[in-house]
Amino acid sequence: MLQLVDYLIIGVYLISIVIFGLYLERKASTGIDSYFLGNRNMPWWVLGASGMASNTDLAGTMVISALIYAVGAKGFFIEIRGGVVLIMAILMIFMGKWNRRAQVMTLAEWMRFRFGEGREGNTARIISAIANLMFAVGAMSYFTVAGGKFLGQFLGINDELASIALVSLALIYTAASGFYGVVWTDVFQGILIFVAIIYVCVLALQIATIPETFSVSIPSGDGFELKQWNFADWSSISPSLTLELPGDYSIFNLFGGVIFFYLVKECMAGVGGGGGYMVQRYFAAKSDREAGLLSLFWILLLSFRWPLVTAFAMLGIHYGATQGVISDPELILPTVISEYVPVGIKGVLIACFLAAAMSTFDSIINSSAAYWVKDIYQAYLKPQATNQQLITQSRLASVVIVVVGMLFSYQIKNINEIWGWLTLGLGAGLSIPLVLRWYWWRFNGYGFAAGTVAGMLAAILTKLFVSASLNQQYQEISLFLIPSISSFIGCLIGTFFTEPTNLQVIDNFYKVTRPFGFWGIVRKNLPANIQQKIKNENRRDIVSTLIAIPWQLTLFMLGITFMMKRWDTFGILLAVFIMLSIALYFTWFKYLSKEVKITEEL
Repeated sequence: MLQLVDYLIIGVYLISIVIFGLYLERKASTGIDSYFLGNRNMPWWVLGASGMASNTDLAGTMVISALIYAVGAKGFFIEIRGGVVLIMAILMIFMGKWNRRAQVMTLAEWMRFRFGEGREGNTARIISAIANLMFAVGAMSYFTVAGGKFLGQFLGINDELASIALVSLALIYTAASGFYGVVWTDVFQGILIFVAIIYVCVLALQIATIPETFSVSIPSGDGFELKQWNFADWSSISPSLTLELPGDYSIFNLFGGVIFFYLVKECMAGVGGGGGYMVQRYFAAKSDREAGLLSLFWILLLSFRWPLVTAFAMLGIHYGATQGVISDPELILPTVISEYVPVGIKGVLIACFLAAAMSTFDSIINSSAAYWVKDIYQAYLKPQATNQQLITQSRLASVVIVVVGMLFSYQIKNINEIWGWLTLGLGAGLSIPLVLRWYWWRFNGYGFAAGTVAGMLAAILTKLFVSASLNQQYQEISLFLIPSISSFIGCLIGTFFTEPTNLQVIDNFYKVTRPFGFWGIVRKNLPANIQQKIKNENRRDIVSTLIAIPWQLTLFMLGITFMMKRWDTFGILLAVFIMLSIALYFTWFKYLSKEVKITEEL
């Protein structure tokens, strides 16, 4: 249990973060460009550190620790579905700069840049805004459940009351200070997260002894089942085609097929450009070069999450071997902290993990409120709104998103289940139109709108009526395939039953963004030397992406094998990582400052 000194430390942290956010209120209130993008004048390292803090969420840390605990190193591959954040490799190489070049505030506003300012562009814009708001509410629910589950365990109060307190505090400073508050409090909270990483990893290396054979607990309906492992199999990163897991985790037993779909889905999300608070950092970047640098910094910082979750898993197994198996894997964090962390340090660690939760809350709140203010209220309801009215709407939208997300959270019992649906089902349903918009000139705004609506509806209906009737091993595959196929069909119907986008709009989009793909109708009208410059840039980006994806995967696996003391595997991964880093320098990093600006040459 917590002592007075622990409560004081947690209280000081929470009060400090709110006061700091309120202090930044004046800078955020000068206009919505300040409120949502910090006037596009934030240093790249601040944006990268903020992104890392937002990605290192408490909910994800609890889920990933549970997976590593239950499945071992292979749990890393399961988290390709979202926790590995593999889209960062693609954002780093080319998608980050493509997003930045549009100079817009939201993904929905980008639709008018791509499809024009008429009915077609407006249709795509409002559908995109609604889809992003729906996803934000789902994500808010997911993170709220985990925050309450963590904090309630320590305070000895109802999880729902704990989540209300936590999210309310994040709402206060986020609504007041906007993007400035989000980013700078994230930097501070990122420092706290690193304090937690260092302490927990050292603790695990010192005291966690894992026997040759041991048992772990896996959720099964309303109860739990035991699974026995030997250390060699548990710590092996060698992928296998099948697993033999009981209970709720049996959905991963067709391991090879599940991981393949996860990889396809995540690559689709990456080449589709991403969304939410992640893409917001790129809209705020100063240049193509800084978009690349913030991504690199983001990935390097994020790699430290993997030794952290491995340390928690190891301590959870050590606890099970010495005192009794932890029944709920998602409660490893609070159990380990309660058992192994002394008074005083316990308060610091809890504050660190609350920082992880709040850095995610604030990013979701701020980025999603922009869709209401910029893409619905200002665009269609009150185009002549004053800055003060827009700021007021921003704060009201923040409150509504939080309240609705919390109401939905009361229906969620298993955070792994909702994470799977958000990342695979709804994520896949929204990915297809996001991909096609970059690479196919004929794709239009009506196709985007139809594909997005079809994907959202299919994801919801599949979750409600289809998945539950299937064998558990096929549930996640159905969550991917049905929304994806439905969305793709919707895209084709919407596109081919309507007229193409105005060629002047497409021409401007191509010259500014310079994507690869099926753009021959536009590219052929450019001078030969300009065409060659674009081809060279595109070719480097494609090659670099094929290097960057295994580079990121290898970097993250290094932390896992280090904590497990699998020095044989660690040495091989380190050699591979060094070779990939050298290749990446020559294909990508050395070209960061050599942006091709064809609009200035025409």
